[in-house]
Amino acid sequence: MGSSEAAEASLSSSEGVDPLISELRKKHQLELENLTLIMQPFRTLKFFFFATVQNLKKSLLYILRKGGWFKVLSILTAALGLILMAVDGPHEKHVQEFLCYARFGLWWVALGVASSIGLGSGLHTFVLYLGPHIALFTIKAMQCGRVDLKTAPYDTIQLKKGPTWLEKDCLEFGPPLYPSSPGSLVRVPVSRILPQVQLEAVLWGLGTALGELPPYFISRAAYLSGGKLEAMEELDAASSKEDGFLSSSLKQIKRWLVSHSQHLNFFTILVLASVPNPLFDLAGIMCGQFGIPFWKFFLATLTGKAIIKAHIQTVFIISVCNNQLLELVENKLIWIFGEVPAFSVMLPDIIAKLHMIKEKFSVPASAPDPSTVKGKRWNLSFTTIWNTFIWLMLMNFAVKIVQSTAQKYLKKQQELELTDRLSRSTRSRAD
Repeated sequence: MGSSEAAEASLSSSEGVDPLISELRKKHQLELENLTLIMQPFRTLKFFFFATVQNLKKSLLYILRKGGWFKVLSILTAALGLILMAVDGPHEKHVQEFLCYARFGLWWVALGVASSIGLGSGLHTFVLYLGPHIALFTIKAMQCGRVDLKTAPYDTIQLKKGPTWLEKDCLEFGPPLYPSSPGSLVRVPVSRILPQVQLEAVLWGLGTALGELPPYFISRAAYLSGGKLEAMEELDAASSKEDGFLSSSLKQIKRWLVSHSQHLNFFTILVLASVPNPLFDLAGIMCGQFGIPFWKFFLATLTGKAIIKAHIQTVFIISVCNNQLLELVENKLIWIFGEVPAFSVMLPDIIAKLHMIKEKFSVPASAPDPSTVKGKRWNLSFTTIWNTFIWLMLMNFAVKIVQSTAQKYLKKQQELELTDRLSRSTRSRAD
C-alpha cells in the first residue's frame, strides 16, 4: 500500500474517533467547490500565483541539480543565437528565414497542444484555426486553378497575421494550371492540394500528441508511488442518482475500457489515437496507471494523431471544399429527388439557387466602395463575430487553467492540514 493510501486509511479510521476530522473534510470539500474566479476571484488568483511560483521553483532547482548537460547546451545555443542576430553579414537572411520557420512550427505545435491538453477542456483549435486554413487554401486553389499560392511553407495563418495569398488576385499567380472545362467548375486534384497544407497539419498533430503526455506522466507517477489517480478513483465510485444520462453513459464506457485494460498494446493505442476520440485522455491515464512504457505510448499516439488522424481530417476538409465532390453530391441528389414527383417540379429552382450560392462563395470578394463604408461602420461582420468567439474560447480555456491550478494548490494545503490534525489527535489519545 502506498503512502497516500495509508494516510487516507488512517484518516478514515480516525473519523469515528475524532468527529472534527470528518467536519474538517466537509469544510475542505466546500472550499474547493467555492474556489472559482466567479465566487472567490482574489483568493483563486492568489493560489494560482503561489502554485505557479512553486512549480517554477521546483523546475529550476531540478535543472540546476541534475541538468548539467542541458544547462551547457542551452547556454551555448543562446550565445550562438545572440551572436548571429547581433552581427551583420550574409547570414542575416538565413537567420530571418530560420526565425520564420521557428515561429511557424511553434505556432502550429502550440495549437495542437492547446487542443488536447486539459483532460477534454482544451481549445478546439482544429475547428478554430487549422480547419479554416485548409478550407481557405482549397477554395483559393479552386478560384485560381493552381496550388503554388504560398511564398514559403510558413505562409499560413498565424497569431497576428494572415497568409499573403489570401488577399491576392488570382492574376498575380499566373494563368490557371487546372482550367475549368465548359459547363463545370475548376477541378484541382486532392493529391495536389494536400502537400501544400500537409506540414501544418502534421505539426498540429504533433502538438496534440504532446498534449496527451501530462495525464500519462501524472498517472504513471501515481502508479510508481503506489497510489491511484483521482480520475481512476472516480471510476471506482458508484454512480450517484444526480448523474445525468450522458454522464452515467460515459462512466459506463470508461469502466468498460478499464476492465479491458489488459488489451492495451501498441495497436490498441494507435487505433484509439487515430480517430476523433473524446475518451483518449482516459487511455493515457490507463497507460500510465498500468505501467505501459513511455515510448510505446508516445510512438503509438504520435503515429495515430500526427500521421493518420491529421491526414484523415485534412483530406476530409479538402474534399468538402473541392468542387468535384460538390458536383458529385449534387448529381446524386438530382438522381434521388428527381424520382419524387413533389420534388421534381421544385428541383430546377433549388439547383439554380445552389449554383448561385456556390458561385457567390467561390468568387473572391471585391474591394468595398469607400462611399458605402461609412454607412456600414456599425454592422456586425462575420470576422467580428468569429474573432469574438475565438477570444471567448481563449478566455474560457484560461479560466479553467487558473481554477484547476489554484484548486490543486489548495488541496495540497488541505492535505497537510489534515495530516497535522491527525497527528495531534493521535498524540492526544496516546496521552
